[in-house]
Amino acid sequence: MARPTSTARRELGDELRRLRGERRGASVAQLLGWSESKLSRIETARTGISEPDLDRLLSTYDAHPEIRDRLHHLARRGRDRVWWTPYRSSVPAPYDEFVALEAEAIALEEWETQIVPGLLQTDEYARAVIEVGAGISDPETIQRRLALRMARQTVLVRDPPPRLTVVLDESVLHREVGGPGVLRRQLQRLREASLRPAVELLVLPFSSGAHAAQPESFMILEFAGNARGPIVHSEGLTGGVFHLKDDEVRIFREAFDDVRARALDAERSRELITRSGERLRRPLPRSSG
Repeated sequence: MARPTSTARRELGDELRRLRGERRGASVAQLLGWSESKLSRIETARTGISEPDLDRLLSTYDAHPEIRDRLHHLARRGRDRVWWTPYRSSVPAPYDEFVALEAEAIALEEWETQIVPGLLQTDEYARAVIEVGAGISDPETIQRRLALRMARQTVLVRDPPPRLTVVLDESVLHREVGGPGVLRRQLQRLREASLRPAVELLVLPFSSGAHAAQPESFMILEFAGNARGPIVHSEGLTGGVFHLKDDEVRIFREAFDDVRARALDAERSRELITRSGERLRRPLPRSSG
């Protein structure tokens, strides 16, 4: 997968492909004196496009002035150096793609079965998760991935922030990632996050029984406007997978709606998080032996 500089470049490529319509790429490229591969690279976001080239292409398509202005804006954004560029060498291309999408989403809905979501992790909890990741042993790579994970969290304090809805399996509150002290401080962070206006944090209790989202953790990302529909990102041992087809997204949406409906409400979830943290403060009973 090619590494995008931003989702703006992909959106620009999609729009240019739409404007081309039924015209053959070879014919358009010939009119402009380009190779067909150049036009293909622009449309698939593998390369950017200069202002003069974009002007010529839009003139060929007889694009409306409002469309011209919007696509020039996208082209400028696509040439910008994105904030996660310094971390790219430490992550695989699909994760790079995920970070780009997450940064531009207006709503995020996440179901997590095993660990606290990255957007809500403390640095010590995140390090404990990253250090046991498959195929990661180099200290520098671990540090760069940790820095990227912490930097991702700035999306929650932008203006306006995305709407974040998280449903956690209750087991997440008991799994002592990094040890009891690390988990206790992580649960305190969760409680604080649950008080943010743009965050809804719910816990699916053990008593809820079977549910539709049992197989895997995933996130549903939604975007402004009509240029891109919702996208689902699910995690696996060999990396993340994107689901873009309407039928697939619908299945994940129904699964998320199911666990959300079965979860405790926000206040009771916060109380359960608080009790779980207090449990970790209690000293272990002394052995009588």
